[in-house]
Amino acid sequence: MQDKLRQHIENVVALADDEFDFVRSHFISKRFEKREFLFQKGERVPYVYFVVSGLLMLLYNDEAGKEHIVSFAMEEWWESDFQAFLAQTNAALSLQCLEDTTVLCLSLEGYEKLCAGLQKMEHFFLKKANGGHVASQQRILSFLASDAKERYEQLLNRYPSLIQRVPKTLLASYLGVSRETLSRLSR
Repeated sequence: MQDKLRQHIENVVALADDEFDFVRSHFISKRFEKREFLFQKGERVPYVYFVVSGLLMLLYNDEAGKEHIVSFAMEEWWESDFQAFLAQTNAALSLQCLEDTTVLCLSLEGYEKLCAGLQKMEHFFLKKANGGHVASQQRILSFLASDAKERYEQLLNRYPSLIQRVPKTLLASYLGVSRETLSRLSR
């Protein structure tokens, strides 16, 4: 488990053994079962999560009670309600397991200590945040400028393994189409 974290970090920055020991000391491991929530709307968000194995879904429930899928997170992805995590406020989103999932959890205090104590980790988190920001903008642009078929093809090209792991009903919701439309698109 720690090897996956080290390999993931070292795709961006190289770490000496003592540096990785410092990094590792700030994470705790947790296991969640399929359908279990890591946190729900209205709760505190104690961690940012690194997915070691499994699959997560970040959800938003609107005033009318309609569920909207914000994102999915699979192995070697980071997920949380980042606004609530960083501001230490209650979550506006919920994070749920679509599969049995193992995560490494990093508290805000741990995050701040890592960034202050090891400039390499500050650089690492900046790269990850920038990548997440770009991905969010691409998703927004796909809804503004692409039709359903183009959104499906973009998802298929970017994340082919995700298509195999996420139920069609949830994929349809994520893409903003009906289940029937998704069936026609995926033929």
